[in-house]
Amino acid sequence: MTMTGISPLLLHELKILVEAGCTRLPAPYPAFVLFFSVSDGEDRAEVTIARGSSFETAWQTGMQAVRKSMQRQSGRRRWLRVDWPSAIEASTWSEFRRVLDNTKRNYFRLGLALDENFDCAFLEQELNANAMLYGGNHRTAAELNEKNFLVYFRNRFPEKSAPDFAAYEKIHLFAGAGAFCDGKSVYPLHATGRDAGRRVIDLLDVGKVNALISDGAEFLARQVGPDGRFIYGYHPCFDRVIGTYNTLRHASTTYAMIEAYEVTRSATLREAINQSLSCLTRDLIVHALLPDGQLAAFLREANGEIKLGGNAVAILALTKFASVFGDDMHDELMERLALGICFMQDKRTGAFRHVLSFPSLETREEFRTIYYEGEAAFALMRLYDLTLDERWLEAVELAFGHFIRNDHARHHDHWLAYAAAELTRYRRRPDYYRFAMDNVAGHLDFVADRITTFPTLLELMLATQDTLSRLDMDERYRHLLSRIDRPRFDEALEKRAHYLLNGHFWPEMAMFMRNPARIFGSFFIRHHAFRVRIDDVEHYLSGYVAYRAHLLTAVSRRLIADPDRPSTPPTSAGTT
Repeated sequence: MTMTGISPLLLHELKILVEAGCTRLPAPYPAFVLFFSVSDGEDRAEVTIARGSSFETAWQTGMQAVRKSMQRQSGRRRWLRVDWPSAIEASTWSEFRRVLDNTKRNYFRLGLALDENFDCAFLEQELNANAMLYGGNHRTAAELNEKNFLVYFRNRFPEKSAPDFAAYEKIHLFAGAGAFCDGKSVYPLHATGRDAGRRVIDLLDVGKVNALISDGAEFLARQVGPDGRFIYGYHPCFDRVIGTYNTLRHASTTYAMIEAYEVTRSATLREAINQSLSCLTRDLIVHALLPDGQLAAFLREANGEIKLGGNAVAILALTKFASVFGDDMHDELMERLALGICFMQDKRTGAFRHVLSFPSLETREEFRTIYYEGEAAFALMRLYDLTLDERWLEAVELAFGHFIRNDHARHHDHWLAYAAAELTRYRRRPDYYRFAMDNVAGHLDFVADRITTFPTLLELMLATQDTLSRLDMDERYRHLLSRIDRPRFDEALEKRAHYLLNGHFWPEMAMFMRNPARIFGSFFIRHHAFRVRIDDVEHYLSGYVAYRAHLLTAVSRRLIADPDRPSTPPTSAGTT
């Protein structure tokens, strides 16, 4: 090891990669500009700007700063990232503000230099990780946050004069490229664009998906406290804990953790699941006598609300636990929760009441969100799959009559897709198939091209894929497949699966946040200031668990078609 804590071989590999991509800049800019970002995984990266008339000069200047930074840092990780400008354009603060007005918040993807010599300059990751272009969640567009800008400026350049943001003062915007070393491997990073700043992954294979699932699941496991409750989330730019709580998301996150456990078999994850589920059944679920004398159970929020979706995701967590661990200790509780859902259903129309008050069970809101409808139907189908109790299947079919009559397919909801996929396992009716396809048919361009990661879109596609595969084997109704552009469907699915990589906190992204160790390996929502919340991570996890199954199915089909192919799916070393 060198004084940097990184092997000479890796440093040499990193240097070769950077030198191959870095080109001489035109006058009046320095010939070569390199940004060296260093983090031990515990604190926000220290960034050094190295300039020189030759690449070697800039590299050696930067490496001297890297050695000093790493000597000061005490964490066990050694993360080193090198970026360089690839194109520069002069602008002004006034023009810059206009650009931000037309850019979705946190989606500005260029760096910023305050002078042509790059004495004071910031990478795109620095700008976004310090909320320098974030005006708050009330604005959909990016906005220059002068207060946050000056705080970080004075920390980075304490000897320099702060900008006054005068309208016609010249600044310089630059596109860039980069490379990253985590002490084990060297990775080229995507240049400017929606993928900018994270490692290049050309093939999203089973091994890489396994690693993503493991990272996300272990993050969730770390959020479970001794009482079984989660740390609900973080605003990572400034390492602030989200202080609210939501019992529905407690249950749905537990469900996703059990899904992930089927993949990872992690002892740490198993313990966290046990704690979370104990909290759910002990502290968060209440019981009430229904007018017909039956005893029902309800998931209750702190404000006394009973949500249709809350009962549903509690059933999903408990049925998944029962199927994965072979445990029947919650059978009675699951029945009571299902009775609670049926109590909220109109036996004539199939419609649901969405929110009740506890303990009165009076209706608080007839309708809140389309999510609850699909969650309820999906949960009852999972319970039916476990028990074969016809009450639950009858309730779902009644609900689907309501969904179809009221064109719920127009909502393109992933929970409805899950419900349809489960229902068509037992009731292969053309109207159910049509509903499942119409739920995505007019939505494929949105799935493929949406700028936000929107992880539930991957869930929507994979649940629908399950239904389409079943339909493809059903000779009676196979003609219904013509309702979907199948090549476009497959393309949109793959594009969304790869695009979700932009919501993972890779170390090369996490290193710019206040506390990288806390959020490294998790998943975030960029337009909410990189928010990390348990339900955000949950949906990424569920999507990738389903995508992994999709990949394995594809491998199996290829092996059946060509038995001479290798039988082991491609794997990867992972993300850490």
